[in-house]
Amino acid sequence: MVSVARREKSAHQEDSFDQEPMTAITRRFVSCALVILFWAPISASSQDISEPEGYRTEDYRAPTPTTLKGARVVTTAEAEQIWKTGGAIFLDVLPYAPRPTNLPPGTIWREKPRRSIPGSSWLPDTGYGALAPVTENYLQTNLARVTGGDRTKALVVYCLRDCWMSWNAAKRILAMGYANVVWYPDGTDGWAEADLPLRESMPELQPSQ
Repeated sequence: MVSVARREKSAHQEDSFDQEPMTAITRRFVSCALVILFWAPISASSQDISEPEGYRTEDYRAPTPTTLKGARVVTTAEAEQIWKTGGAIFLDVLPYAPRPTNLPPGTIWREKPRRSIPGSSWLPDTGYGALAPVTENYLQTNLARVTGGDRTKALVVYCLRDCWMSWNAAKRILAMGYANVVWYPDGTDGWAEADLPLRESMPELQPSQ
């Protein structure tokens, strides 16, 4: 009887050991499935942003479309290749942060330096949804200057990642009649992540300056 009891106990233990791995495997499978279900809608939604008919006029720091009608969209590797070969003019359109008007008297204001892709022309505030006439003239004048009046020259427009300013500016430049517009959506974020050089830059002057 003792021998039979021992055999029964041993068999019960073996059954338990067999069940434990299966339970662990099942739990891991369910966990993986939940992770996939959790992330899938996020990935899909980031690809479903459609191009607006006009310009984006609010919430400029938000995910952008992956396309821009009439423009070529490039990755960091492609932008680097264009930059290395000197095959285009690079335009930074990050907005300029002026001194706040409500600072207490005597406050020292230190501007945060902008680091652009070397050789770029920084044309701040040209990516808003609506431009004042002076800003539109600023953009047109500087485009004519950097291209020498040649509207077929390639222009790479960028800002930061998830920044509608570059999308707006590239669309606007297309509307001004420039035929070879390249949009670089990852901007200086993607450039820095690739350990590519950045240089401190200053905004291009207004025509009257």
